Amino acid sequence: MLDLLIRGGTLIDGTGAEGRRADVGIRDGRVVAVGKCGEPARRTLDATGLVVAPGFIDIHTHYDAQLFWDPAASPSPLYGVTTIVGGNCGFSIAPLRPEATDYLRRMLAKVEGMPLESLEAGLPWDWTSFGDWLSRLDDRVVLNAGFLVGHSALRRVVMGQAAVGETANEAQLAEMVSVLHQALEQGGLGFSSSRAPTHNDGDGNPVPSRFATDEEIVTLAGVTRDHAGTTLEYIPTVGAFQEQHMELMTAMSLAANRPLNWNVLQPSSLLPELHVSQLAASDHAAQRGARVVALTLPQVMTVRLNFRSGFVLDAFPGWAQTLALPLPERIRALQDPEIRSQLKQGAESEQAGPLRVLSHWKRMTIAETFEPANQGLVGRTLGEIAAERGRDPFDVLLDLAVSEDLRTSFTPFIPGDDEKSWRLRAQVWRDPRTLIGASDAGAHLDMTDGFQYTSWLLGTAVRERGLLALEEAVQKLTDAPAALYGIRDRGRIAEGVHADLVLFDAERIAPGPLQTRSDLPANAARLYAEPEGIEHVFVNGTEIVSGKNFTGAQPGTVLRSGRDTETVEIPGGR
Repeated sequence: MLDLLIRGGTLIDGTGAEGRRADVGIRDGRVVAVGKCGEPARRTLDATGLVVAPGFIDIHTHYDAQLFWDPAASPSPLYGVTTIVGGNCGFSIAPLRPEATDYLRRMLAKVEGMPLESLEAGLPWDWTSFGDWLSRLDDRVVLNAGFLVGHSALRRVVMGQAAVGETANEAQLAEMVSVLHQALEQGGLGFSSSRAPTHNDGDGNPVPSRFATDEEIVTLAGVTRDHAGTTLEYIPTVGAFQEQHMELMTAMSLAANRPLNWNVLQPSSLLPELHVSQLAASDHAAQRGARVVALTLPQVMTVRLNFRSGFVLDAFPGWAQTLALPLPERIRALQDPEIRSQLKQGAESEQAGPLRVLSHWKRMTIAETFEPANQGLVGRTLGEIAAERGRDPFDVLLDLAVSEDLRTSFTPFIPGDDEKSWRLRAQVWRDPRTLIGASDAGAHLDMTDGFQYTSWLLGTAVRERGLLALEEAVQKLTDAPAALYGIRDRGRIAEGVHADLVLFDAERIAPGPLQTRSDLPANAARLYAEPEGIEHVFVNGTEIVSGKNFTGAQPGTVLRSGRDTETVEIPGGR
């Protein structure tokens, strides 16, 4: 007898093949029948009018900490996500030593926008090895979750305070190699690192991985070669890639004999040459037998910025020191006319590079306010308010932020919602040098809504704009990421695979409206939204989402390299 029979739906199996009417039979957590199925079942689900697809796989998340207080990794499963990968950008929370705990917490709070009070209250922080940490999640996760080993954690655990500002000596590098070997043996899915200029720690300094030499990064990447089912993830500098950046990613891939994915590529009609130059990194790698893949979001990238976290803003030239000050001192500094002038000049300078697009103050919109006197400003631009008040838009921005203890959030103008940009994105989605993803779910909780990317792709891009066939879009959310990371028996619907499934209404699926929820440990807040059109989500044959509700079941698997993943080698591997 089947545990579950899903009958009457349109099967889109993840391969890109045309959808067809088919039943799906499930027993003991796996798909055992696809097609017309007459075997009796303990539960029969009528899927008429719904698409039955493989569960979506999100390989770029930061749910490492959240899973301790929220085993569902909400809201991602509401969007059909059944498998996640964390530990990206060099930011894992294992391995760990007691003396590194405070630094890693403050680093995550700064660079990934996780409330420090939640990190302090929501986790025990009492593990040491990577395997010890993974074991804490066994038998209590709702979805499937695997984790990369982060470079900044490795460096801080091995080098202590010297991880920031110093080059590793021979002995320190050897110890990092040893600790990484151990973490991968214990189930780490691979190695991640970053040199992004926006990645600064709780003291306003570059995170540890940014102080690593090319030799250190390539050596650590090479450790993955010795471990089955592992991979690489990396965050390069922003802007057009120079050959030195391309060469580093190529060298990492060659040393590891693994593909490398980097984050994030965002096409825009205003900078049509930028993504072309960035994709050249893949060509550079391919010419040498390596493989480099860019992650790209399907939607227009929208962000909310604020002066309390300071993330992204602290990457403007001359801003980091001010935004690293304790809150009372920061507020006083932002009231100083001389400091304001210095900040404005830095943000608008040539040295700001591509970040200059964020300094179009007149076009910046007020996203959320917290004082009653400011409620009427939400949705208005700084330019409009500045004209009414006879003030400079940048001064209006800082005046408003200071009046609300820097909690006010602002949405900068980011180009990309025009027809030409959407067409460019569609071209990029189809490019074999890219992969749709880059959600950053679990991070920047007061800033971004990348967790909605699946509904943007299937709703806005497929149904509303007709930029992709539905079957093609589903393949890019399922089989494509599974293939890149070698995730075994997931990403397709076929007999014998794990029964990770999402049932959705293709005519209704859409992202939902954003709201702020204070539901994190220590009553901290985050942005949250629920989609339309996703009706059922199953993990390993058990329903975890019904409508917009979690069922409370915890059938997920903590993915371990070699056991749950298989090795994906590069063309020039040997």
